[in-house]
Amino acid sequence: MLSAQERVHIAQVWDLIAGHEAPFGAELLLRLFTAYPSTKTYFRHLGDYPDPVQLLSHGQRLLEAVGVAVQHVDNLRAALSPLADLHAHVLRVDPSNFPLLVHCFQVVLAAHLQGEFTVEMQAAWDKFLTGVAVVLTEKYR
Repeated sequence: MLSAQERVHIAQVWDLIAGHEAPFGAELLLRLFTAYPSTKTYFRHLGDYPDPVQLLSHGQRLLEAVGVAVQHVDNLRAALSPLADLHAHVLRVDPSNFPLLVHCFQVVLAAHLQGEFTVEMQAAWDKFLTGVAVVLTEKYR
């Protein structure tokens, strides 16, 4: 799936995010809800106006899952299988929402990392996150 250089880019970006998962994740969710209001359907527990503490908490969990994917980039299916089951069978998230999440994540990365987030890194992360989204949708079949 990913070339050796792409894996390096994934790790470099993750090193910049590590330790800041909650704020990155919270901003990702806010951007998702703002740009795609229909996605709030799956976050009813956060309410119409999410509490910052709840956003940080859910954002932390979201980015921790991305961290698991980064650590298991060679075996995303096995690493993300429980998460895929949860989203497909319990939460019943429409899989068309995963690309929206990927897009918002790319925006958050670019906004925060700016010059450190090179075109090559962006391309690697796009490929990686698309792979994560594909794995998460496989349980829907």
